[in-house]
Amino acid sequence: MAARQEIDEWVLGLARSLGASGALAPLVGHGLTAAGAELRRVGDVVVKVHADRTELAVLQRRLDLAATLEPFVPPLDRRVHVAPDGRVATVWPCVEVLDPDAAVLPWAAAGTLLARLHREPRRRDDARRPPRPGWPERVARAAARAPTELRALGARLGDQARRSEEEAGRDEPASIVHGDWHLGQLGRWGEEWRLINVDDVGIGGPAWDLARPAGFWACGLLADEDWRTFLDAYRAARGPAIPATGDPWPILDLPARCAVFVAAQRVSPGKVIARTLEAACRRMAQ
Repeated sequence: MAARQEIDEWVLGLARSLGASGALAPLVGHGLTAAGAELRRVGDVVVKVHADRTELAVLQRRLDLAATLEPFVPPLDRRVHVAPDGRVATVWPCVEVLDPDAAVLPWAAAGTLLARLHREPRRRDDARRPPRPGWPERVARAAARAPTELRALGARLGDQARRSEEEAGRDEPASIVHGDWHLGQLGRWGEEWRLINVDDVGIGGPAWDLARPAGFWACGLLADEDWRTFLDAYRAARGPAIPATGDPWPILDLPARCAVFVAAQRVSPGKVIARTLEAACRRMAQ
């Protein structure tokens, strides 16, 4: 395993090779992601050293795709690099990342942005297209961390997510998706918000990108007005995940349940939100 100093020097050299100047520092507030990636800043350049389990070839396909899509903040370099310890890294411009706890949140802009992404043309002839986003695997990892009494719920949700993904595979869904969307995945680019984080970009059912706001609304963590604003903007921009009119819940129910279960295992037990998420999981387990 490479020493910390060796990794730091490598990150600094990589950033400077792309024009960065200044000292190496953690990205304030975002130094370590929930998935285990490290974000290091050198001037106006951010180097993301991805989690150990990230495969170079898969990440390269995701990066290749996202780099061509206007809804994403573009990478500074379309190559995936390999750090001295074997982890893979990507290089990005430093942008303002949305604070999900801000007083005013851009729900309308978020709904429009996701609809734009989901309407991007599929690369049907691209043999190197990214794999499907890994919601079944995400639920399985959450189930392994869950309290004993909730593990059966996690197993059931994981099985349902897997079947949903298999059905989507047979139907060949026509959507490119972010794969792990929430408000913290928005970065300021010029005068607009764009998507950041390509770790789960792929081709799959677009309803899963609406999973977290849907689940948080269902358990009372997202205000009705914010949910309606988000949903109305998505529909107004002709997002394909849900019908243009009528009840979206038959489509959103499973993604919402999975998102609540995953979030419940990620939130620190001391936070107020944790009690709401845990209570929702216990209701689902009954």
